Amino acid sequence: MLKEGDNLAKMILEAAERQGTPIADGDVLVVTQKAVSKVEGRVYKLSDIQPSILAKRLAKRMDKDPALVELVLRESRAIVRMSGRHLITETRHGWVCANSGVDVSNVSGGDSAALLPIDPDRSAKELRREIRMLSGKNVAVVISDTFGRPFRIGHTDVAIGCSGIAPVLDLRGSKDLFGYVMKVKETALADELASAAELVVGNADEAVPVAVVRGLKYPSSEEGARRLMMRRRNDLFR
Repeated sequence: MLKEGDNLAKMILEAAERQGTPIADGDVLVVTQKAVSKVEGRVYKLSDIQPSILAKRLAKRMDKDPALVELVLRESRAIVRMSGRHLITETRHGWVCANSGVDVSNVSGGDSAALLPIDPDRSAKELRREIRMLSGKNVAVVISDTFGRPFRIGHTDVAIGCSGIAPVLDLRGSKDLFGYVMKVKETALADELASAAELVVGNADEAVPVAVVRGLKYPSSEEGARRLMMRRRNDLFR
């Protein structure tokens, strides 16, 4: 079990060696947010949280744990939507998601909650640097988390942090098969890798916190996953 202070880079390298697939140059490591949050000490016991008056009111209205709602409010800079038991917020990072990314699954059985890393892009950059220092291998890192989708059923993993890989492939100006010049196409590369990795990592009891993507040609970048955020001026739904 991962815990605060664990050397995640060392654990990844050792696990890859044990399964006969040592980390290689050019690999993309897709690491779950929960793994990063645990080693960074972003797990809190709900019994230690003192809910505010607002948290208690919202918890009663939404039939939620007041301590959990308090954490959601602390991690948010705005409430975007409330409906039934759904609380959609904008996190302090700028992500719009359910419950500010605060989650009790795969933490400790329900008595503790994991918060998103304070700076997922920085976490990805530091993990990538540590991997290179320990192994000499130059890799890219994507930190993934599970988000809902407002206009489609089901959840999918997306990138909330990345380092060493361009989060978006800008294909505007490229030509298609018939010579038409594309004007709007931007591929969310980091999101697509996070989503594909989820098929290996899972979200239940798989206990697989990291997926290795090998053989992909990708542009290197330190732009970070914040590049994937929809700017408010371009947001048609808020």
